[in-house]
Amino acid sequence: MIKNIAIGFVTGRKSFKNLLKTHINNWLEHGLVSDENICLHLFIVYDLKYQNTIEKDFKNIDPFLREKINSVTYIEDKKINKEIIELTANGKIKEQEAALIFGEGYAKKRNAVLYFAIKKEMDKLIFLDDDEYPMAVFKNDNNFISWMGQSIVGDHLKYNTDADITHGHHCGYISPIPAIKFDDILTEKDFKLFIETISNDIISWDVVKTNIIVNNGITYANTEIVENAIVKEVKEINGMKFISGANLCFNLKRFKKIPAFFNPPGARGEDTFMSTCLTDLKVLKIPSYAFHDGFSTNDHLLDGVLPLNFSPIDGNSPFIINRFVKAAIGWIRYKPLLIFITQRKNYEKIIKEMVSKLEITIPKLCKYFGTKQFEQLMRELKSYDKNVKKHFASFETTKNIWSKITETLQPDFKKV
Repeated sequence: MIKNIAIGFVTGRKSFKNLLKTHINNWLEHGLVSDENICLHLFIVYDLKYQNTIEKDFKNIDPFLREKINSVTYIEDKKINKEIIELTANGKIKEQEAALIFGEGYAKKRNAVLYFAIKKEMDKLIFLDDDEYPMAVFKNDNNFISWMGQSIVGDHLKYNTDADITHGHHCGYISPIPAIKFDDILTEKDFKLFIETISNDIISWDVVKTNIIVNNGITYANTEIVENAIVKEVKEINGMKFISGANLCFNLKRFKKIPAFFNPPGARGEDTFMSTCLTDLKVLKIPSYAFHDGFSTNDHLLDGVLPLNFSPIDGNSPFIINRFVKAAIGWIRYKPLLIFITQRKNYEKIIKEMVSKLEITIPKLCKYFGTKQFEQLMRELKSYDKNVKKHFASFETTKNIWSKITETLQPDFKKV
């Protein structure tokens, strides 16, 4: 029986076509293209504003590569707007409701991919990020670095049979935090306090201390996980089953169970908020790695150049500092809503503690990095705290609207 596999990208990088070449060659290498029981379909949402790109940066795929996949669907604004008109004209949803599902921002663009993959009767949907590569880097006890190609798509197809969601591991520069040499201005204790304040399901002090401080910013793949093909069912912790936004696969045979993506305006965390909606779903963590190029400094990997050592990310670079600040802002913007959802009884207390800790750490960060950009974190925290109930209402409404939309899609599907 032929399986139709949707592979979704939400992208805005000029390097996208080079990344796509790597992935398609990866699918060739691992036998997915030649497998007569598998059809590979690309679903691409591109953002021309992110890096001032043009359409041909995402289209005009090399003919040799294009013939290796079964179809390409570009989900442009006009395509989404046409769908919204149809949904609203039929009275399925209201126009203001559609604006919560489709539009600007990563969550809404991911929703568009999910929606069209369901509508086109795909069996699976695998999300890949445009700054993640199908390879894993390892380091042994003698500090010897080695690399291994990863069959991300193949691994998800292998393990997603009886699961609702599968997601893999990440290595590389998984955090946009530069190398830091502690001194009298910014001590390790200070930075620990800051990380604990903005921490989330991905960033914690233990992760930062091991990977940022000890390993020059690199997270290495776990040899045991790969060699022993360790699969674990994700257990719920504090109302959440943690998933990642990419190296992520949905079983669309059970599409009505899959929730919509959501994040507060201008924030990230769409995978985190989906994690709060997975109580009744079977979620597996599978032994498949993606190398995350969080600073966009290792795109030479796409050309087969594999380094045998990694240099620390320069914390004096304005570009790197700006990247770190933007990431911290994205984290701080979504944390109030996450706390409100998962720890509502202690919400006020936690926010008050966050404010106190930022009052201590922000001046130190500004002085250490020579910028006042970190001062924006306090303003963002107070703003998103002020609007948290409004954002929660939007979150709940989004879930309800998505349920209505998936109900309307049901007649278009094969019976499963």
